[in-house]
Amino acid sequence: MKKNLIITTLCCSLLVLAGCKKYLDVNKNPNITETAPLNGLLSSTTYNTGYNVYRLGDNTSYFVQYLASPNTASSSDTYDIVDYSTSWENMYNTMSDLYDLIHQADSVGAYQHAGAAKIMMAMNLSMANAFWGALPYKEALNGAVIQPHFDADKDIYNSTLALVNDGLADLDKADPKILLTAERDLIHHGDAAAWKKTGYALKARLLNRITKMPDYDPAQVLEALSHAYENNGDDAQLTQFQSRSPWNQAAYDNTQNLLDGWLSTHFVAALNDSSFGVFDPRLPLITSPTRYGDYRGTINGAGRIGTGTDDDECYLSINGFYSRGGAPLLILTYAECKFIQAEAAFRAGDKTTAYTAYIDGIKANMDKVGVAAGARDAYVTNPVVAVGAANITLALIMKEKYVAMFLHPESWTDVRRMNYQYKDFNLPENALLPEFIRRVAYPVSETSRNGSNTPAVTSLAQRLWWDQ
Repeated sequence: MKKNLIITTLCCSLLVLAGCKKYLDVNKNPNITETAPLNGLLSSTTYNTGYNVYRLGDNTSYFVQYLASPNTASSSDTYDIVDYSTSWENMYNTMSDLYDLIHQADSVGAYQHAGAAKIMMAMNLSMANAFWGALPYKEALNGAVIQPHFDADKDIYNSTLALVNDGLADLDKADPKILLTAERDLIHHGDAAAWKKTGYALKARLLNRITKMPDYDPAQVLEALSHAYENNGDDAQLTQFQSRSPWNQAAYDNTQNLLDGWLSTHFVAALNDSSFGVFDPRLPLITSPTRYGDYRGTINGAGRIGTGTDDDECYLSINGFYSRGGAPLLILTYAECKFIQAEAAFRAGDKTTAYTAYIDGIKANMDKVGVAAGARDAYVTNPVVAVGAANITLALIMKEKYVAMFLHPESWTDVRRMNYQYKDFNLPENALLPEFIRRVAYPVSETSRNGSNTPAVTSLAQRLWWDQ
């Protein structure tokens, strides 16, 4: 799968570079409109912003035990130091294009493009920040500094919030000189109002990231959510791909004995009634039963128990919601917003609002995945789930958010905020750390060319600033 992804990424990069060259040639004629280069960059950045959710999620899904490697003691599972140079380069290529889009849009009064681009910059920067911590940012994107300094972890976080606020302000400006176009905006299809909702949803996610910090303010989180998504139709997602959607490629590869997309025992147990005593109807819409007629995962770090070709365990299904042909890549969703609301309200002491949002989040995700109404209602009225406002707990809210955020890299942020205190969540077998992973190492591509500025990482158990 990794080989296929690299080929796809290179092909996309060549297409974008060729397009940029063409657009730059056009720009030499002062009589030609700026619309072409702006919308060319809009197309590439919306595509790659969505794809970057997959690219990082493909790494973090092993840390949060959505997925498990079929190979014993695989580096993906055991907290080995892995070189994520490809992920780093993809993130920075996207952010460099966004930097260009922002500056071009600002220069011609294309406020909608500028607003969407700043929100996407915040998305990508916040994903990279949660993965690596401190990053080159202020000196890194204009190409003028070959060895840029790293901005501190907390400074990057503050920059993401500033970008969101600036993007929202741009989207509020009247009389944009160039409008977003539906065919080039691959996330919201030219809908500026939808980008505003996404900006507020992202702001809520970011404000909720610092629950361990003394300046965490649930009221600010709830205020941002009041301007965010109202239903599943508002979701930010990518539905157009060069060929197969990436998780569909993983599922397809597995059918061709290129083992990929194996579900972790922890995730399967959370849904098959082993851990919580209630069967989750989303499970058959994610995977298929084993040859034994039940649902079994693979223990992280242990590897497969059989040949890997006999359906002894569960894998991403080529018919599953997340991995079927054309399956959307979910960037930010209404369901996530409801769980953020549930958590913020709970932390503010408002259990009634927390419980309502918790139930609404479950329903929203089940509707998104395609659970039948009867099965959905049976689940949310099961006593294990329907505990009532007086008995709602943060653990229940985060368990349901964990299920709803399947394969999304933001789940690793949540798991760390909760100190990995999820029911039946255990260290992987053959783990190289005596505790859970908290960060990743900087990639070789950066340490080799910018080593004097790259912060030292003493251990993958070293916590980022918001995770203290």
